[in-house]
Amino acid sequence: MNKAKINAHTAAMRVSAVSIVVNFLLSAGKLAAGILGRSGAMVSDAVHSASDVFSTIIVIIGVNISGKKADEDHPYGHERLESVAALILALVLGVTGAGIGYNGLKNIFGGNYSDLAVPTMLPLAAAVVSILVKEWMYWYTKAVAVKINSDALMADAWHHRSDSLSSVGSLIGILGARLAFPILDPIAGVVICLFILKAAFDIFSEAMGKLVDKACDSATVRKMETVIVANKGVIRLDEIKTRLFGSKIYVDIEIAVDGSITLYEAHKIAEEVHDSVESAFSDVKHCMVHVNPAERNAQN
Repeated sequence: MNKAKINAHTAAMRVSAVSIVVNFLLSAGKLAAGILGRSGAMVSDAVHSASDVFSTIIVIIGVNISGKKADEDHPYGHERLESVAALILALVLGVTGAGIGYNGLKNIFGGNYSDLAVPTMLPLAAAVVSILVKEWMYWYTKAVAVKINSDALMADAWHHRSDSLSSVGSLIGILGARLAFPILDPIAGVVICLFILKAAFDIFSEAMGKLVDKACDSATVRKMETVIVANKGVIRLDEIKTRLFGSKIYVDIEIAVDGSITLYEAHKIAEEVHDSVESAFSDVKHCMVHVNPAERNAQN
């Protein structure tokens, strides 16, 4: 494992450890506040925070497995397993959002608003603390995920955001109940459900794209083209194909060079193109360069 991979792994593990501790303390605190403060919304929010502990454990497993070296059974490495972890997180996120939405709709159409207990100030304060802490965890985790290009960590960041939105719903519901408007609690739950499901869909779509050899974005491909044609001896770029492999990129390139030069010279140009691409783009794990004689291509 090279230095960059070690640093990325260490950063991911540090974020995951912080996430587990924070979520455990939050879920325990919110559960106590919900029970003592007579708030069903806060108890549900505590369960949501507890689900983050589970999701972070999945992140740890995914990051560790994806960082394993290539072996005989997996000659291209294990990076895609991190995307698999992101898919599992998307599923957890979707189920959580659907559960919140279902409970909200059930309370909206139940009509038993007078049976709802009026919460105390304790769960109200817990909701405010939860929003602030979870928003901080979202931005902290997202920043590290972007830095090390981790699908699983990005999914975990969105799970923090969904918990923050859940706490916003709890805050609105508790305030509504204290102001004699208990219907606000289930309505907020349904709105939060939509946000969570949207995040789950985005995570699922991105992870699936990396599992089915989706190409890089066009801006990255254009930058690669510029780097390739800048190499001495490259007459033109005939073709470039890219595919996402977990958090890494595979590139297949065809260049045209002078057909009269020796095989050794053509091979040297190909090596220079290969090295320039891998040096300019740290996410490129593998780059294959095929050389075409320029005269032959001109005739075709």
